Amino acid sequence: MSAGVELAGVSKVYDGGVRAVDAVDMNIREGEFFSLLGPSGCGKTTTLRMIAGFETPSEGTIRVANVDVTDVPAHKRDMGMVFQNYALFPHRNVRENVGFGLRMRGMPRAVIAKKVDEALALVALTGFGERRPDQLSGGQQQRVALARAIVIEPRVLLCDEPLGALDKKLRQTMQFELKQLQKTLGLTLVFVTHDQEEALAMSDRIAVLNDGRVEQVGTPVEIYDSPSTRFVADFIGNTNLFRGEVAADASGKPALRVGEGFVLPLPHVSKAPGSLSVALRPEKIRVAAPNGSDGGVTGRVESTNFQGGFVLYRVQVAGDRHILVQQANNGSGRPFAPGDAVALGWNPSDLVVLKD
Repeated sequence: MSAGVELAGVSKVYDGGVRAVDAVDMNIREGEFFSLLGPSGCGKTTTLRMIAGFETPSEGTIRVANVDVTDVPAHKRDMGMVFQNYALFPHRNVRENVGFGLRMRGMPRAVIAKKVDEALALVALTGFGERRPDQLSGGQQQRVALARAIVIEPRVLLCDEPLGALDKKLRQTMQFELKQLQKTLGLTLVFVTHDQEEALAMSDRIAVLNDGRVEQVGTPVEIYDSPSTRFVADFIGNTNLFRGEVAADASGKPALRVGEGFVLPLPHVSKAPGSLSVALRPEKIRVAAPNGSDGGVTGRVESTNFQGGFVLYRVQVAGDRHILVQQANNGSGRPFAPGDAVALGWNPSDLVVLKD
């Protein structure tokens, strides 16, 4: 049976006063695919290692299935672990690698053989049992590592950037397979990654970490469409960030004065006049040739980035500012080229007000 994981006020301070994780509160639900996402050095792997029992928190409590495991050794936590480098035994074949944890638990040989067969079938490696790791591709080695982790039927599966060594196409395939395997087994899965697209594609919920702290926890849609802080907005995908003074436009509606000649209409804001930061995703912006009547922001295309399904434009606007604009490549017309004049528009409701 899978189990939920709760972290309450968990911190990790290393010798010299380095605070790698700072008062983290987190509630990972039973049967959930939960990702720890953030840049290198943000504390995500240290957090995972504390959940696993490889590191002891300096402060706080870790509970699994409502039981305090803060001081319980790793081998008694009933968790499976998959590492980025797979950590397979090179001198053992696939069956021996997968069955290692069962042998350490003293299970009968016949039971081990049956469980290993079942685990290899789950990861599509039936018939590969006699091969050694160096006779397998990277994706096959990853499947062996997964089989070894799930064969012990853990309550929680922990994955530390397990797809990081794979090429992009294989990585995408393994994302689908790992997500499907997690749902099939009903596992609680905690997944560490620095790849925003990977976290958005696979997770039920995501915790975005920065400098040892949790910036935001939410579903992929919430994290992408409604970032709560400037860091989350900037870290997750491409975005345009503006900071200015809350004012009113000519009709008395709320607006953000970013600079001379550059005013953004705002959604309803309750904040008193003062400084404010907002985010606007590039795909929320409409781009067209200026016709003199659209009243939007005008600018000039500085550069283009063709990415297959869409084109990303860098547009220079008033005050020597730049706005990223994403337009779908739907074959409806010639893409804009550097030097072209364009008009930009968006719905005020697409601007996301951020916490300072």
